[in-house]
Amino acid sequence: MHQWTPVELAARLRAAELPPLLLDVREPWEFGICRIDGAVLLPMHQIPHRLQELDPQRETVVICHHGIRSYQIAHYLAQQGFRRVINLQGGVAAWARDVDATMPTY
Repeated sequence: MHQWTPVELAARLRAAELPPLLLDVREPWEFGICRIDGAVLLPMHQIPHRLQELDPQRETVVICHHGIRSYQIAHYLAQQGFRRVINLQGGVAAWARDVDATMPTY
């Protein structure tokens, strides 16, 4: 499993022909406050039951508030055979600090 900083993810999103899946594992109320454009919400507790909805071959960046829950889910996905899974270090809080200062924070 790899980890990217928000700056690395922003560069990847600008350069990618096929952008990675941005998998946001926060709760709906958190997603309602702020999100990275293009992110898909799939709360952490639903991942095991909805794993078949995810493509293990697709590059997948897992996102949460500070990078802790996403790290756990990225590790879980790697154990399930996902080889192109990346944790966003620092989560949306770091994204707001380092990439998009207009993003609301909580």
